[in-house]
Amino acid sequence: MEALTLSLTVIPSILIALFVVFSDRFREPTRPIVYAFLLGFIVIIPAGFLNTFLISDNDTLAFIAGFTEEPLKFLTMYIFLRLRDEFNEPMDAIVYATLISLGFATLENFEYVYGSDDGTKSIIIAFIRALCAIPLHACCGVVMGYYYGRYVFEGSTNLFIKSICFPIMIHSSYNYMWDFNAWIQWIFVPIIILYATYLLDKMGELQKLKEKEEEIKF
Repeated sequence: MEALTLSLTVIPSILIALFVVFSDRFREPTRPIVYAFLLGFIVIIPAGFLNTFLISDNDTLAFIAGFTEEPLKFLTMYIFLRLRDEFNEPMDAIVYATLISLGFATLENFEYVYGSDDGTKSIIIAFIRALCAIPLHACCGVVMGYYYGRYVFEGSTNLFIKSICFPIMIHSSYNYMWDFNAWIQWIFVPIIILYATYLLDKMGELQKLKEKEEEIKF
C-alpha cells in the first residue's frame, strides 16, 4: 500500500514533465530541466507562508492560493531562468514554467497525501490529486509559459499580462469550485487540459516552421 501511495504521489508529475519536455522539438539540456523542477520545491516555502497568513484554515478563502502561488512561480521563472542561455525560443518558457509548476505540485502533494495517518485515505487523496491537482498545476505552467514565451520574443504587453493573469484565474477558479462543488472539477479540469494541450500543440506547430532553435529576444 505504501508503494502505491508513493507512486500516485510522484509518478503523475514525472509523466507530465516528460511529456512536456519531449514535446519540445529542440529539447532542453538536462541541467536546466532539473534546475527548473527543483526551483518549484523552493517556491512552496514563500507560498506556504503567504497561504497560511492569508487563508489559514478558512476553506472559503482557498481561491486566494491562485493569487499567491502563480505569481511566485512566474517570479521564479523570471528571476532564475529568463536570462539563461538555454532560454532562446518561446517553447522554452512552456518547458520551464511547467517544470516549476510540477516541482511545486510534487512537494505539495506529499503534504496533502501524507498529512493523514489513514493509509486508505492517503491513497484516495493521492489518486484524486493525480487526476485533478497535478494536471491543473501543469496546465497553469503551460498557459503561463505559452504567453510569457511569446512576450519575450514578440514584446507585446498584452501577452505579458495574460502570462500572469490567466494562470491566476485558472488556479483560483479551480480552488473556488473545489470548495463550492467538488464534482465540477471533473468538468473543469478536462477543459483546462484541452486548452493547455491546444497551446502546447500550437507552439509545436510554430517550431516545425523553424530550421534552428535560437530566436532573438525582444
